[in-house]
Amino acid sequence: MSKASVVIPALNEEEPIAGVVRECLATGVPTEVIVVDNGSTDRTAERACEAGARVITAPRGYGRACAAGARAVSAECDIVVFLDGDGSDIPVFISQFVEPIARGTHDFVIGSRTRGQRETGSMNFQQILSGRIFGRIMQLLYGVRYTDMCPFRAIRRDALAKLDMREETYGWNLEMQMKAARAGLRILEIPVNHRHRTGGEDPGQLRRVEVRHPGQVLGAPLRGPAGHGDEHQGRQKGNDAIRRQAHNHPFQLDVTEALSGRPKETPINPKPDVGSSLGSGPRGLGSVTDEFRRAARS
Repeated sequence: MSKASVVIPALNEEEPIAGVVRECLATGVPTEVIVVDNGSTDRTAERACEAGARVITAPRGYGRACAAGARAVSAECDIVVFLDGDGSDIPVFISQFVEPIARGTHDFVIGSRTRGQRETGSMNFQQILSGRIFGRIMQLLYGVRYTDMCPFRAIRRDALAKLDMREETYGWNLEMQMKAARAGLRILEIPVNHRHRTGGEDPGQLRRVEVRHPGQVLGAPLRGPAGHGDEHQGRQKGNDAIRRQAHNHPFQLDVTEALSGRPKETPINPKPDVGSSLGSGPRGLGSVTDEFRRAARS
């Protein structure tokens, strides 16, 4: 029987964290909840521990926290669930993330806040727009169309290890979605409800990164392979690469249409393109940019 662990990166989320942990445990799905204190200066760690979580620490950086949590899951865990600790994600959906992976029909399940029910103002326009632009580009490059870059997601533990995640900041979520598509993982997107954050660090940094993503998504392929000095030549090669990717990778993302009940799915058999690990290192959004450049060179 599959066992799931929940990983919650947290930075100064003293107010909501206990409630988030209790909601996760109340689902009866995870065998453990790991809260990764990402350099908090308040009582986040104490409150999480009191609520029943196992608390570990990691240096500042959203990706560092997620990676540390994934490394800390118990040996018997084979499914890792990620969600934020600010109260905006709704843990009652955890079972819908875990079930398709436990049945063996999917490897990676991601939530879509834009397809679910959202409290008014819980997502800003830039977040919604960047998710749509990113989804369109991913469809062209890999044949997989996401509708959101939602942090609420679940993945097979062994599949996560093979993705060789490197991003140390807010590029972690985007990198995971790109590498999952390139590796040919069986992907399922499900609608999830979303509410206002009830505490935690100001998400302005995350929003700025999400706003920058569309430019990187559009710019990296259109610039063509690195090292080409002629701008027109690079742009043309990038456009040709996008067309080749769209032809070689048929549409493969199955999206559920219901907010409750068992998600619908269709087995996905994409053409894998595993390749070698990417290489500009873990800082900033370097791995994300490299991933787009690799697709453009394909």
